[in-house]
Amino acid sequence: MQQRYWLVVGTFALSLLLYIDRICISAAKADVTRDLQLSDTQFGWVLSAFALGYALFQTPGGMLADKYGPRRILSAIVVFWSAFTALTGLAAGYVTMLVYRFLFGAGEAGAFPAISRAVYSWVPAQERGLVNGINFSGSRVGGAAALIVMPWFIQSFGWRESFFILGAIGVAWAIFWWSWFRDTPEEKPGVSDEERAVIAANRPVSEAAETVPLGVMLTSRNMWIAMAQYLCSNFTFFFTLTWLYPFIQKTYDLSIATAGILAAMPLLGGALGNWASGLLVDRLYRSGRWTGSRRIPAIIGFLLGATGLIFGMGAESAVEAIIWLTIAVFGVDMTLSPSWSFCVDIGRKSSGAVSGTMNMAGNLGSFTTALAFPYLQLWTGNNEIFFIVAAALNIFAALLWLKADPQKPIGTGRAT
Repeated sequence: MQQRYWLVVGTFALSLLLYIDRICISAAKADVTRDLQLSDTQFGWVLSAFALGYALFQTPGGMLADKYGPRRILSAIVVFWSAFTALTGLAAGYVTMLVYRFLFGAGEAGAFPAISRAVYSWVPAQERGLVNGINFSGSRVGGAAALIVMPWFIQSFGWRESFFILGAIGVAWAIFWWSWFRDTPEEKPGVSDEERAVIAANRPVSEAAETVPLGVMLTSRNMWIAMAQYLCSNFTFFFTLTWLYPFIQKTYDLSIATAGILAAMPLLGGALGNWASGLLVDRLYRSGRWTGSRRIPAIIGFLLGATGLIFGMGAESAVEAIIWLTIAVFGVDMTLSPSWSFCVDIGRKSSGAVSGTMNMAGNLGSFTTALAFPYLQLWTGNNEIFFIVAAALNIFAALLWLKADPQKPIGTGRAT
């Protein structure tokens, strides 16, 4: 097997771990809130602390990956966030939990931007859609596995011990990555001359500076489009990582096991959405429709997201609600491959910083979601307004994609 495919195996595994680590807290909600005596709104702030740390450190994480390379940066940040995953198990109260989850989020922030930088160096342009789809499907499979397995794991070993074990797994991955990966195929022993030639021939040469300052990025309409639409996408998706499991269990009076299985279904739908979108992105790109390969999958995805949310908010049974939410998450996850491919298009050698800036904005949406759901429920006495807001954001994002231009890199001032 060619070496770039082993790269995808490694980044897929990291994507799995990312989401198992972050969803464990939702699976442990009942135990954590009982032991630390937290209210639902306080738990919402714990979830948002992660999202805030994750959002704020996206651009710095991407810039570090551009400057020092994904080998060093991914190895370092995985060890960092794994330490705070383990420390979560030592939390003694509300304040320490807020601090640990914020720093855990700050550590995870650089992961996908650094992966994006590795993809630029290692993956030919015509394969990036599927590769991005595979990587993000790993996060959804990891999330689904966490919702099914972690409740049992927590019951068997305890919620504190579960975080210790996850921290140790992260350190093991970091050791593997440092040992195996190199920042470019030219540096990696075992890469054939033929594979190096294929990668180099399909790696666009950027006219932009290797490190684009944040001020320059924010003068680009493409950058603002990427940021705004990703915020809308994350507003919907982050609900599945945070409140879906306790919402389904409480609303429909389900057992822990049943709630975990049902809550995992939208995440598996998201994995399928990533694969479907990645294949569609690459097929359209190979047919010569570069701009359409980014716009069309994203627009379809956001419209499916809005549809699933609108029809799901009045579901009378847990199964009906999960079917519609699975359609919604399938849709919003169709937007990931074009979004990250778009960042590589417009960022080129600064794709780490550009994708990190997009992901920063997206996770401000996540921060909002973790608080919006419990507070809107508290203020209105029902959950429908949350789903209406999420659906409206999906429609707005679909319209934004009509103006996205992947053929205009940041820093060049013109289309290429």
